[in-house]
Formats: sequence, structure tokens, C-alpha cells
Amino acid sequence: MVERRPDGYHNLETVFFPVPLCDALELNAMADGFPSESDCDLKVTGISVDGDEQQNLVVKAYRLLKQEFPCLPRVHAHLHKAIPTQAGMGGGSSDGTAMLCALNRWQHLGLSDEQLIERAARLGADCPFFVLSCPAYAEGIGERLQPVALDLKGWFLAIVRPDIPVSTKEAFALVKPRRPELNCREVVARPVEEWRGLLVNDFEQSVFSQHPEIGHVRDSLYDLGAVYSAMSGSGSAVFGLFRQPVLLEQLFPGMFTCVILLT
Repeated sequence: MVERRPDGYHNLETVFFPVPLCDALELNAMADGFPSESDCDLKVTGISVDGDEQQNLVVKAYRLLKQEFPCLPRVHAHLHKAIPTQAGMGGGSSDGTAMLCALNRWQHLGLSDEQLIERAARLGADCPFFVLSCPAYAEGIGERLQPVALDLKGWFLAIVRPDIPVSTKEAFALVKPRRPELNCREVVARPVEEWRGLLVNDFEQSVFSQHPEIGHVRDSLYDLGAVYSAMSGSGSAVFGLFRQPVLLEQLFPGMFTCVILLT
């Protein structure tokens, strides 16, 4: 985070990278006369999500397009969660954007990628990234995207999410804005072996001070042989890049873990 804005938001300089860990969203038209108070009836399964389902970004995305396209049918939406929540991995943002894109295709709304990106920005700062889901450098509040040539093919991506929810609001309230000596776009253009010490997540200092267990996860991934490790976004998930596959379950009992070969 490089500075606080007068409107209460924060200007960022960050890099987004898509990973093959995803939720699943299924839509079906609601039958006439189905007893629902909402035009978008949402059912969430898989990893539990706290809060009112009618406040989920999937429903908000439906409502956003319904205002513009009143002809949209009433829908049943089934969201199966596989991405941990309050993890800094963009799971909720990707779900909301997926709803926009799915409705656009299903109902032949004719919105271009650029138009979807503009509408996704109304849902949340990091939602626009998920329209194209290509490696990108982001500025502003996360909505100004530029493609970056970041190829991690052949690397093993390890993800550990401690059972410690970190709210985005909490993370932003504690972080101290600063401008790094090297922009993250310049750093990721270098070999991964050079990232440690140069590619820094500004949220780590404040989040680790409040939740040292999350910092211990990052240190443990380095001890396992990670070439680079950092907290994802505002946390609490931590990722590591490895040359070889690693076993995580015994080292991090009770935590969400996965290892993905990037292709």
C-alpha cells in the first residue's frame, strides 16, 4: 500500500496472479411461483461463509445487472466454496465477478470485457482482475490493471491458511503506507530466486504483529525449502513457491493446505 486516499480508500501497487484453485457457481432459472423473497436465491455449500447470503457478492452482482437489464430471470444460484474465506485470496471477489460473466453469457447480454471490468469495479476493488484472470500489475485501489509477463510454469505453489480470519478492514487499518525502493512490477520480472527481500507484502508487518502464528507459517515454508514465501494479500493465507512438491498436512495440522503444480 503506497498511500491513503482522501476518500478513505488506499492506493496500491501490487501484482495479481491467477491460480487453479476455484469455487464453483451454478445458475438455474427460478420456476414461476417459487416462494422466494429474492430474485436471486443463493445456496452456499463447501467451506462455510459467515453472514447473510443475500449480502454475498454473488447476489450483489445479480442485483447490479438486474438494474441495467430488468429482463433477467429470477435465479437459483448454487455456490460451492473451495477457496478459504478471509484469506486474502480473492475468493469472494472472484465469485461476484463470475456471476457477472455467467449472466452475461447465459442471458446473451452482449457486454464486452471492458464493460464487465467497469461493472466489476462497482462490486469491489479487486473484482475487475477476475474478468480476464491473467497476471496483472494493479494500481489505484486495485482496479487499474496492466498485463505482466509472469510465467511460473513448473513451480509448485503451496498454500497454507491458518485458522485465523483476518478481516480486510482490520488489515488496512493497521498497515503503514510506504513506497518501496523497487516497484513490484520490476521485481517479478526477475527470477523467483531474487524475490526474497525485494518483493514485500506491506500487510505482513502489522498482521504478523497481531497474529504471529501467520508469520510462523511463512517462516516454516522457508524452512521447508520455499524459494519465495509471503502472505497472500491482506491474509491470512500464506503461499510458498517450491521447485519440488512438499507435504504440508503433518506440519500444519488442522489448517487448510494444498500444493498445486502451476502449468
